[in-house]
Amino acid sequence: MTDRFPSLVAQTLAASGWTPDRRDDDRARDWALRLAALAAPDGRQHTVVPAAVEAYAEFGGLRVRPQGEGEQVAPSAFHLDPFLVRHSVHTLAALAAATGTALAPLGEEGDGTGILAVDERGRVFVLDHTGEWFLGGDLDEAVTVLVLGRQPRRVRADGTW
Repeated sequence: MTDRFPSLVAQTLAASGWTPDRRDDDRARDWALRLAALAAPDGRQHTVVPAAVEAYAEFGGLRVRPQGEGEQVAPSAFHLDPFLVRHSVHTLAALAAATGTALAPLGEEGDGTGILAVDERGRVFVLDHTGEWFLGGDLDEAVTVLVLGRQPRRVRADGTW
């Protein structure tokens, strides 16, 4: 179907409703505006970076459930809907301070156990009860890591991995 992803990843995405030409720019703009308008009780708001808007356009709403065994760890289900993690303003701000770059919410990993986020450079992270993890330099790499069950890299306190 595409040379963009390994075949198992492409098949898993296709089973979730993704196609190479899937794109909804109206949804992406709407989500970005709605997210930017949300405020925590202390007034803090999400930063919406261009990489997040791009992800919302192409992958927004997808619920991906990989099957089988992973290469290094269990594959992770994920749902790319930033409103599932809309209350993560402070959590993302803490990781943004460590990495020195703004972060925007993407959705949830593991049926709500992790928060998926993308930074202004397009790098993707997951934050869960065990720590913060670097999934990849872009969304394609992150999706591949999650679907194939590759070991993500832990983000250290100094923002490196």
